[in-house]
Amino acid sequence: MNGKRLLLIVSGGIAAYKSLELIRRLRERGAKVRCVLTAGGAQFVTPLALAALSEDKVYGDLFSLTDEAEMGHIQLSRDADLLVVAPATADILAKMAGGLADDLASTVLLATDKPVLVAPAMNVRMWQHAATRANLALLESRGVHRVGPNEGDMACGEYGPGRMAEPQEIVDAVAVLLGATVAGLPGGRLAGRRAIVTSGPTHEPIDPVRYIANRSSGKQGHAIAFALARLGADTRLVTGPTSEPDPPGVTVSHVVTARDMLAACEDALPADIAVCAAAVADWRAASEAGQKVKKTGKQSHTLKLVENPDILASLSAAGNRRPSLVVGFAAETENVVAHATSKLARKGCDWIVANDVSAVTGTFGGESNTVHLIRGDTVDDWPAMSKQAVGEQLAATIADHFATES
Repeated sequence: MNGKRLLLIVSGGIAAYKSLELIRRLRERGAKVRCVLTAGGAQFVTPLALAALSEDKVYGDLFSLTDEAEMGHIQLSRDADLLVVAPATADILAKMAGGLADDLASTVLLATDKPVLVAPAMNVRMWQHAATRANLALLESRGVHRVGPNEGDMACGEYGPGRMAEPQEIVDAVAVLLGATVAGLPGGRLAGRRAIVTSGPTHEPIDPVRYIANRSSGKQGHAIAFALARLGADTRLVTGPTSEPDPPGVTVSHVVTARDMLAACEDALPADIAVCAAAVADWRAASEAGQKVKKTGKQSHTLKLVENPDILASLSAAGNRRPSLVVGFAAETENVVAHATSKLARKGCDWIVANDVSAVTGTFGGESNTVHLIRGDTVDDWPAMSKQAVGEQLAATIADHFATES
């Protein structure tokens, strides 16, 4: 991070006070920080405090003749290696999604051609509102990166997701986005460890235009890979077809079929950690037609299927190349914990994460998940949370496991 230039946009939320600590920690890592302070943000922190910690001028007025002469907003938006919005309120996220440019912060964000990281912070009801969820999904589809929010007590007295990520979490995310090596972040809790994560669906071709697939979006697997990388693991993500952007700081292998995925996982061995979060198709067509299969006029058509290789079981039985911790996922629609416990014994993995993917939950393709972590006879029931939070909690639990072992 040494010598990298960051533009920190501080918007109007009580979490703005954390921006002061964030500046200090970023500068300790050698980053140069310049600040844009919104009118709302100035209600919580002062330009003087930001200027003192950043040792640079603080910008806030879109129509300042002096500022525009010295550092126009277009140049301001492009002079940084990374833009960080912390706190990112519901208002500024909505402006970003809508392409508004009615103040300096939103104008800079619209004019930039550099990566953007947001650290959302707001009341739990605002975070869970459909408008905020839609705005965030749109921003992420455009390549905007996110860290947090965390779950906990809020200044308004409520409890839930919406707390801004802690300054060190934001610093870690910044380090990844600024080009941490695939060996991960130096000093991270998983530094020196190698991890393989599978994600997304697989597509099993029937003919050149049709395939067998499922509704997996890849959001959960991608979140786990990013969380492991943030803790310092040298992470390889093996992903089936998905619209999710590649997580920063992660080596990504794009595959299509289950056989492709298994080959890529085996190629990534040896590893310390394997997390099989992909929704791999259990079956494939026994033979792929060379041309599009046409209707024959019959009322039915028989498609012969054969089983795909079992990636989780294969990694669990990889002999001296077996990762020391193999974590599976069990996507179930009924008797979730019971079926997952049976799968844990069958596959030979160490842990299994069970989640309910029945239609009523909206897990497939959605932003949230409710999981149960099964480790031997122990079942940890996690509350409903964002898929990013699930990834962070699972990565932290994995780090705890290795810390206990060492």
